[in-house]
Amino acid sequence: MTGRVDRVLYAFSAIPREGFLPPEERDFAGFDEPLPIGHGQTNSQPRTVADMLRLLEVAPGDKVLDVGSGSGWTTALLAHLTGPEGSVVGVELEPTLVRFGRRNLAATDQPWARIEKAKRDVLGWPPEAAYDRILVSAEAEALPKELMDQLASPGRMVIPVAGLMMLVERNATGTARLSSHGWYRFVPLRRKP
Repeated sequence: MTGRVDRVLYAFSAIPREGFLPPEERDFAGFDEPLPIGHGQTNSQPRTVADMLRLLEVAPGDKVLDVGSGSGWTTALLAHLTGPEGSVVGVELEPTLVRFGRRNLAATDQPWARIEKAKRDVLGWPPEAAYDRILVSAEAEALPKELMDQLASPGRMVIPVAGLMMLVERNATGTARLSSHGWYRFVPLRRKP
């Protein structure tokens, strides 16, 4: 476990949160709380992001989907964890946040990661599935089949569902195991802007 924890901490130091916040929020980057980024969205609490990344267990070379990329911070952290041999696609509904996230991500010089405008009524990014890892930074009411269909075998998905942080672990034969990892609060997972 220590190696994974160290990789997440290293990613946090390599990709500072401050560069993914609106100018008026940057003084609060070190606070362990969610911060507003506009359009009713937040840059998640750092401790929560770290918990999710540890559950996800991203390895170098992984193909990762980041649902609800917001300011681009999680996309950049995931790109750091996959390294250039991997790939990350972030998806975001709000056009203004897509532009904001793309600018922030570009500043990290990780061309193996990008942010796409989510398609209306579509969860995730089906054209490039399946993904080794899926991170969802918005709360679903139930586990979305649409995202399960985009998860590779084997693969891992971390998603808040009805207040609980859920880990989906799919084995090589496609069988999925679910486990819960505490209560968290997130903005709702949406299909429409």
